[in-house]
Amino acid sequence: MELGAFLRSRRAALTPEEAGVPSCGPRRVPGLRREELAHLAGISVTYYTRLERGESHQVSDSVLDSLAGVLKLTPDERAYLVKLARPGTVGDRVGEPERLRPAVQALVEAAAGQAAIVVGRRADLLGGNRLGHALWNLPAPQEAPGRPRPNIARMTFLDPSARDLFPDWEAQARDLTAYLRHAAAHYPDDQELHALIGELSVHSRDFVRIWSAHPVSDCLPSVRAYRHPQVGSMTLHEEVVRLTDDPGVRIIFSGAREGTPSAERLRLLASLG
Repeated sequence: MELGAFLRSRRAALTPEEAGVPSCGPRRVPGLRREELAHLAGISVTYYTRLERGESHQVSDSVLDSLAGVLKLTPDERAYLVKLARPGTVGDRVGEPERLRPAVQALVEAAAGQAAIVVGRRADLLGGNRLGHALWNLPAPQEAPGRPRPNIARMTFLDPSARDLFPDWEAQARDLTAYLRHAAAHYPDDQELHALIGELSVHSRDFVRIWSAHPVSDCLPSVRAYRHPQVGSMTLHEEVVRLTDDPGVRIIFSGAREGTPSAERLRLLASLG
């Protein structure tokens, strides 16, 4: 059960020192014991054990807040915990098929000097500017009519060239897995999203390994390294803009500080387009 697996993964990752629990001698289990976590959260061991078994009927906000605090969950992880503890909660509606509005495409095309791609809730590439497509080595969706949209998650886990493009491939893979778990909780009725997760589980052992660790996070601003086959190594700053009228759709802008080798190589890549 997802709730129990998530709680166990976070309990195992929290050391007694981090939680302020005295530790004497070797421990048979990694992280905190159930008894220790229950004590810190102010609930009975029996009740906490029921939660790890997936019995989450009518869990109060105070209990969830206490568990989130003890386990040091991020805001995204806390939201995920609430989704798991209250499976009857209505998720975000899937709605119509994702489409890129012309105004959004015009916005990314006007981003001079910035690589920009537009990504949907399933990590599909919906659009972007030429520099964005060149940076990610992905074709523009309109250039492949009748074929599935390029997908960032498939590219990362199933295309061997992704391990060359991202020097820190493990971080890229973990970020994407954390996002897919976050999205799966917010869109429980999106069958295409869950089919994608199933496809990756079948074809990528690395995805299964990372997924089993239960990372959870929405897309966040970051600094990402690239080793591009045409222009070489770059370190780019990523900013994420979410579209309020299109839930789950976001624009990822990637740029470099002026005067740096990365900025020069990004300009070179743009000129090669």
